[in-house]
Amino acid sequence: MAEADLNENLIETHHKIVKDICKQFVLSDDVYKRIKEMFLGEIKKGLCKYTHESACVKCFMTFVEKLPSGCERGKSLALDVDETRCRVLYINLQGDRDFRMYSQNYPIPPQLLVGPGRDLFDFFVECIADFAYNHNLEKDELSLGFNFGFPLNQKSIKKAILTTWTRDISSAGVVGRDVVALLQDAINRRGGLLISNIVIANDTTGTLVSCAWKYREAKIGLVLSAGFNMCYLEKTKYLQLIRNNVNSSPTMIINCESGAFGNDGTLDFMRTPIDVTLDKNSAHVGEQLFEKMISGMYLGEIARLTMLECIKAGGMMQGEFSEEVRTPMIFDIEDMSQIEADGPGNYAVTRKIFQKMGYSEPTNDDCENLRYICTVVSTRSANLIASCLACLIDRIGDPYLIIGVKGSIYETYPNFSTRLERKLKRLVRPEYKFDLVPAEGDSGQGAALLAASAKKGKRDK
Repeated sequence: MAEADLNENLIETHHKIVKDICKQFVLSDDVYKRIKEMFLGEIKKGLCKYTHESACVKCFMTFVEKLPSGCERGKSLALDVDETRCRVLYINLQGDRDFRMYSQNYPIPPQLLVGPGRDLFDFFVECIADFAYNHNLEKDELSLGFNFGFPLNQKSIKKAILTTWTRDISSAGVVGRDVVALLQDAINRRGGLLISNIVIANDTTGTLVSCAWKYREAKIGLVLSAGFNMCYLEKTKYLQLIRNNVNSSPTMIINCESGAFGNDGTLDFMRTPIDVTLDKNSAHVGEQLFEKMISGMYLGEIARLTMLECIKAGGMMQGEFSEEVRTPMIFDIEDMSQIEADGPGNYAVTRKIFQKMGYSEPTNDDCENLRYICTVVSTRSANLIASCLACLIDRIGDPYLIIGVKGSIYETYPNFSTRLERKLKRLVRPEYKFDLVPAEGDSGQGAALLAASAKKGKRDK
């Protein structure tokens, strides 16, 4: 009996250590409301021509001035690029929200992500050519929607400058260049493709357009996977960057580039020492600081670094470090998701993940504490996103709107969507209602929609 009491006391001590270390990730509603107000300030800075250059949240214009109605007709291709693959799509819009679509994924060879940009764009074009051949489209003259999932400063619907690479990509000769021109040059080098027109969108814009094609109330797009970003429909009267908006449409999609929120130090009051360590060890130090607290690329590493602190304090693994657990990025978002999916008292998957990290005999205590770390880290991510979404919902001011969401974290991570929606309801003004809707299509489909429905009269210079 005494031994059982001793074990129970030890378990409680371990959990207290872990809980104390994790307190740094548990923020009050007052803090999240403060972040919401700070994000609004950044939105205003990004939209103002006098403060745009210094703003962290750039609020780039997309030159997409209205959302689709669902009645569009036309055929087009799309190229959808992220950090791991490019996807080529063909879409045939048939009106009345009806369409046919084919697509094919092409993994990007890792060496191209750190090599010359010319080689990367040549690869994109080879993927388009392969897709066109496989689907008998070689003789069809088609427009192309180019969805590029990285920070873009759009100059028009046909011109966009890559402002920075994110995550672990460093392909040379692309930052500061027009990615549409780079793609067109690669098409011209290869020859044999009848691409008549290229329009550009980033992944958040594509997500919103895709969702709006089905839901007319869609006004915000959210992408949450390896990266993180948001866009929303803004009134053009607030867009000081438009030189002459007298004849412009009343609205335009704004690409927030919200992953850079806090790059100027404004969020240092709530960043943890673990966040600072992660940033120092990242490929792009001092950049995308908000994204590094939120996205799937980094959440697993935050949890691993937290676990190291708990081991060091004697709260886990009997205070012993394995060689594997010291390895950066060995623990990822998929591991976190599987651990949180384990049923109460069921640690079968968690034990397998511990084995990957060099621990063959973790206790139930260790398993429960690791689950707690994952829950706290993922919940902070959901709550931080809710702060920014609440800001956008209040700013748009519609009685009801829909947020289109793309990304595996929202769609598959256990309880993530519930946590996000719960916090969002606490932060949004009570007169505004909303729904979060997984984008049934995707950002590539949105880019194809833009290309198929592109009209003369869009700003294309």
